[in-house]
Amino acid sequence: MFYTYILQSEKSGRYYIGHASNLEERLGRHNGGKVTTTKNKGPWKVVFFETYETKAAANSRELYIKSMKSRIFIERLIAKM
Repeated sequence: MFYTYILQSEKSGRYYIGHASNLEERLGRHNGGKVTTTKNKGPWKVVFFETYETKAAANSRELYIKSMKSRIFIERLIAKM
């Protein structure tokens, strides 16, 4: 099982979009400062996730969400959850 997820910084309100095979472990890495792009910007919380059978499908969805480049699009996804 693979996940496409959106995190939100409790500090700044900013979003981070990614994919992982273990969502809990990945969140721990983000909050532990082990991910360069999110280091010192947390704490982070999961506000949205979707499950996929393959890593390729999860990655494709991540890239699609990022390509939208829209906070409104992200917030609509979150509202549907």
